[in-house]
Amino acid sequence: MQAGLPVPPPSNEAHTSSVSVSPQPPRSPNAKLKHVSKTGSISSVTEEKRSPSSYEDPQERFIGEVDLPEHLEPLLTETTRRFVLFPIQYNEIWQMYKQAQASFWSVEEINLSHDLWDWNYKLTDNERHFLSYVLAFFAASDGIVNENLVERFSNEVQAAEARCFYGFQIMIENVHSETYSLLIDTYIKDPAERKFLFDAIETVPCIKKKADWALRWIADERSVFAERLVAFAAVEGIFFSGSFASIFWLKKRGLMPGLTFSNELISRDEGMHTDFACLLFHHLRRRPHPARVVKIITEAVEIEKEFLSEALPVSLIGINAQLMCQYIEFVADRLLVALGNEKHYNATNPFDFMDMISLQGKANFFEKRVSEYAKANFNHTLSREGSEKPAEGSSNHVFTLNEDF
Repeated sequence: MQAGLPVPPPSNEAHTSSVSVSPQPPRSPNAKLKHVSKTGSISSVTEEKRSPSSYEDPQERFIGEVDLPEHLEPLLTETTRRFVLFPIQYNEIWQMYKQAQASFWSVEEINLSHDLWDWNYKLTDNERHFLSYVLAFFAASDGIVNENLVERFSNEVQAAEARCFYGFQIMIENVHSETYSLLIDTYIKDPAERKFLFDAIETVPCIKKKADWALRWIADERSVFAERLVAFAAVEGIFFSGSFASIFWLKKRGLMPGLTFSNELISRDEGMHTDFACLLFHHLRRRPHPARVVKIITEAVEIEKEFLSEALPVSLIGINAQLMCQYIEFVADRLLVALGNEKHYNATNPFDFMDMISLQGKANFFEKRVSEYAKANFNHTLSREGSEKPAEGSSNHVFTLNEDF
C-alpha cells in the first residue's frame, strides 16, 4: 500500500471474520442446553407456551420443608466436601454406586451370531416391525438420559457419593447406546431403513413425542430438581419398561438370544437407575406434592401407551397393545409406591413371563450371578460394607415389580 493513501474500511467479510474470532465469555453449565433450545433443535418442545411444571403456591406444590430454598437442599448445597469422598456421608447412595460398579459389562460380551437367523426366518413381519420401533427408541433414549445427566443433574447435585453414581451411569448409558446401535446395524441391512430408525426421534412421531417430553424437562428452567428427578424416573422406569417386556417376551419363546441377553443386562441397569432416583427423592427435604408426582407419572404413561399402540398395530401371539398398556399401568403403580405415593391405576401384571422378572431383579444379582456379569471382588466389598448402619434419613423405598410389595 502506498504511503499517504487512506486505509480502506474492512470488507463485510473481514468484519464478520473479526467478530467471529472475538473472545466469548465463559458459559454457565446450562448454556449449551439454552443455546440448543433457542436455535430450534428442540423447537417442538420450546414452542409450547407452558413448561412441564406449573407454578402455584408452594403449599400446593411441595411437601416437607415447603419454604426451603433449593440451594439450601443438602444434596444440592455447594460445599468443598464435594471434592472429597471420605468419610462417606450418604451411605445408601454410596452403596448404590458400588452396586453399579459391580454390574459393569461391555458390548463385547454380547453374542449376536444366532440372532440374524431368528430375525430373518423365525419372526413375522409384524414382529419385526414392533421390535424395530423398540430398538429405534432405545437407540436415542440413552443419549437423552445422558444429556440430562451432563447438563442438569451432575451440575446440580453436589453430594460426592451421588456424583460418583452419575459418573458411572453416564459411562454405562454409553454402553447401552453402543449396544442398540450395534443391534440395529446387525438386523437391519437396508441402508435407508437403518437411517430411518437411527433418526427415529425425528422420523417416527410416537418416538419423537417420548423424546420431546424428556427434552422438555431438561430444558425447563422453572422446574425444581425434585420434579425433574421424578420425570427422569418416569423416563427410565416407564418409557423403557414396555420395550423391555417385549424383549423378555422373545426370551420366553427362545428367540434372539443375543438381544435377550443384552436386555437382561440393560434392564437391570435401568432398574438400578430408577431405584437411585427414588433413593435421592427420599433424601430431599422439600419434595413435590403427591398430586404433582401423579401428574408427571400419568403424563408419561399416556405417552407410552400411544407409543405401544402405534408400535403394536396388530395383536401378536401372547402380546398386544391392550395388554402392554395394562402392563405400563402396573409398572407406573410400582413407581408411584416407590416414590411414596398411593397406587393410581390398581393394575395387575398381565404377563406371566414377567412374573419372575423385575427391573430390579427378584434374585439379588449381587449375590447370585444372574446374567453372569457381577464382579466377585466387588461382591465381597458390598457384603462387608452392607453391615454398616444406614445413613440418617435413608429410605427403604425401592422400585420393584414384585407382587408382594
